Amino acid sequence: MDALNLYILTFNCARNLVDVDRFAHHFFDSLPLTDESSTTSSFPPPDLIVLSLQELAPIAYAFLGGSFLTPYFDALSQVVNRAVAQRWDDVHYVNIVTDNSGMTGLMVFARSDVAEQVAGLETARIGFGFQEMGNKGAVGARLGYLPSSRQPENNHTGTEAPPPPQPVELTFVAAHLAPMEWAVERRNADWRSLVERLVFERQDGSGGTEADEGGLEESAPLLSRDSTTAAPVGQQQQQQTNRRGVYVPTSYLFLAGDLNYRTADRPPRPGDRASRFPRVNVETSDPRHYSHLLQEDQLSREMGESRCFHGLSEAPIRFPPTYKYSLAARHAVSKATAAAGDEGLSQEWQWTGTRWPSWCDRVLYLDQPDQPVRPLRYDALPLFATSDHRAVALTVSVPARPMRQTDALAQAQLPAAPFPIDPEWARRRDAARRKELVVGCVAYLGLTWEGNGVLLATVVGLCGAWLVLRSLVNA
Repeated sequence: MDALNLYILTFNCARNLVDVDRFAHHFFDSLPLTDESSTTSSFPPPDLIVLSLQELAPIAYAFLGGSFLTPYFDALSQVVNRAVAQRWDDVHYVNIVTDNSGMTGLMVFARSDVAEQVAGLETARIGFGFQEMGNKGAVGARLGYLPSSRQPENNHTGTEAPPPPQPVELTFVAAHLAPMEWAVERRNADWRSLVERLVFERQDGSGGTEADEGGLEESAPLLSRDSTTAAPVGQQQQQQTNRRGVYVPTSYLFLAGDLNYRTADRPPRPGDRASRFPRVNVETSDPRHYSHLLQEDQLSREMGESRCFHGLSEAPIRFPPTYKYSLAARHAVSKATAAAGDEGLSQEWQWTGTRWPSWCDRVLYLDQPDQPVRPLRYDALPLFATSDHRAVALTVSVPARPMRQTDALAQAQLPAAPFPIDPEWARRRDAARRKELVVGCVAYLGLTWEGNGVLLATVVGLCGAWLVLRSLVNA
């Protein structure tokens, strides 16, 4: 295999269970129609499928986590499995990552033959919402892929052992940043927090320094020996910490999510909806064509000024804004779905008048000078009735060979981390998690019917116990 094909999709679930049937039907709409690198007439099943999820579930379930999130993750697994079954025969995927930081989730699926070649796995979580809790935040996964066709080089003689195979490192980050048109600096600050405090650890808590179960010590993807063995002990520790952050010279990086950058620094005014909101089927010269609004995109502006997402790239946007669709638009989708088709949908994009139509949902990647990422298709899926966002997906190809940063010139071409890792990252993460559990319990008791039942039963039980105790005392 010369390249890995990835399908990376981001979706704001709006705290609702997804419509499995409709989502599965449109799930692969952003795949290329054909495979340009081969003679196949249709695009082959991707090697990896990555889901970046925001507002995955109501805050009570998301903050408590565990089994409370199982129905939401299970529904998305059904979407992937059903979409695959509808498109390819005898192709199966394995869910190798399911993780969340509060209301932000990440799922990674590997094709069954690819899953056998995953060499290691690390995860990271951070909240940067209120009190650094996970109402907004990011979750990451880093894994290594060992190409099966890779053979040891025949440059060793005698009994000297050949060098261990090196994995292709892939880093995926799902993120949800601060909302509202005017909050550009808050979003930039969230990005800085992500770089400073999203630190990857092995799932066994070893920080990436121990071997995987199953004897994969020599191919653990996070810590390659080239970068640390020649350094003094203190410098080795600093280098190891840096390699656990988002920016790693030997890893491909993909960041997807509801980044919430808008197309204006203020909310829309009366009259803007009629004169400046995008329209369907207009010429590109028409001021109401979405390309004119795209020129006001905050994310493009802030990246161009090196104020966020330093060194990352994005494929050209050729789809309309993905946020914010009105309730009328969602009701139209619901009616069309009930009628078993999309024919009943309005031919106009129906935006809410309180927010600027914007490209909130994005997929970014860190390009490499010698082994560049090759975007194949970047597009939005249709609107689903369960959310006011449209899902966005990027199909991308990356070389299936590891990156070795031994050349000084190549290292100089790679972007360095714009901010150092916060030495307090673990303490701050754990403190925020304790707050999440408290808020989650309160929200569960006060905002969910199950919690209301528990609370009512507790009150009734306490009142009953008090009455029994009182009767015994008075007897």
